[in-house]
Amino acid sequence: MNPDEPEPHLVSQVVESLQRGDVVALPTDTFYGLAVDPINLRAVERIYELKARAKHKPLSLLIADVSQAYDLARNIDSTFDRLAEKFWPGPLTIVVKAGTKLPLRVTANTGNVALRVPEAPICRAVVRELGLPITATSANLRGLPECMHAGCVRDQFGDLLPMIVDGGPTARNIPTTIVDLSGGGNSWMILREGAIPTHEIALALQR
Repeated sequence: MNPDEPEPHLVSQVVESLQRGDVVALPTDTFYGLAVDPINLRAVERIYELKARAKHKPLSLLIADVSQAYDLARNIDSTFDRLAEKFWPGPLTIVVKAGTKLPLRVTANTGNVALRVPEAPICRAVVRELGLPITATSANLRGLPECMHAGCVRDQFGDLLPMIVDGGPTARNIPTTIVDLSGGGNSWMILREGAIPTHEIALALQR
């Protein structure tokens, strides 16, 4: 699939696969990720099985634009708005309180959700056509490195995935920075420093 101008008929194939409950690997702007419809709990469970992922770890979600965040989260404040305006689309994952539309299973019963608007056009095109966010956990088996190209995903998962979208190599080899805003009151905490340095987050919030 063209990474800059995704072909509509191919995007539709991906969406149809997600609607069937499949797990699909596709390129994000950091690494290849495993995407499912987050409302389909059987598909969500399949991701945990494939990755042998700990049940207490919530799945991050990719959204097409900032407005979607307001549908999926609650108690969003000015700290969120500043970070979203500065760094989205981009490699920043923001943890906020989950709204009522998301199943607790997606939040790993934490009540929080991790959201990101990616730079990758393929992801945003899929989310727009699906009309829902998609999961974005990295497409690698436990203990193996993250994948920057489709061949790596195929080597690790073999026939376990019904669809792998080849959008060429990903733009980065560094994971997203994760900032936690779930504490409210304009408080924030870096959970993982990645592509965006902590000092850039701090500068964006100094007003």
